[in-house]
Amino acid sequence: MSNQINDVVSKVLHQLRDAHQTVSVAESLTGGLLAAAITEIPGASDVFLGGVVAYDARLKSELLRVDSALIAQHGVVSREVATAMAEGIASRTRSDWAIATTGVAGPGASAGIPAGQVWIAIARSNPARAPYAELLSLTGGRQEIRLATIACALEAFTRILSE
Repeated sequence: MSNQINDVVSKVLHQLRDAHQTVSVAESLTGGLLAAAITEIPGASDVFLGGVVAYDARLKSELLRVDSALIAQHGVVSREVATAMAEGIASRTRSDWAIATTGVAGPGASAGIPAGQVWIAIARSNPARAPYAELLSLTGGRQEIRLATIACALEAFTRILSE
């Protein structure tokens, strides 16, 4: 991973450790790269519980408890599904926080959605806080889009943790 991503992960882990909180991830287009970025930093096991790579819509429903009607209505690349993925993994792992990624990494469009259209979502197990979701429009090749998604998700998460 890049030094920029490692720096942000280190900051996130430090913030979580100081708050005695945990995080889990639900990934689609990033295919496990977010979990890999987190676990690359020594001591991640203090706060990182794990994650799920749910590339297929069926697995989003079965493993993350994303309602299949929600997927049918909004599509897998949507605010609603990204948020449901984050809430689902937080519930399944009982983590304090969860980060989810879904989108199209390319090289071409998928189901009419252009490469680089990505949703990230961050949910807290505490229902008093509404989930955060952000639409990204990224450019570059497949790997650049996936790495940019990770960087953006982690940057958003560190901002939320600082609030």
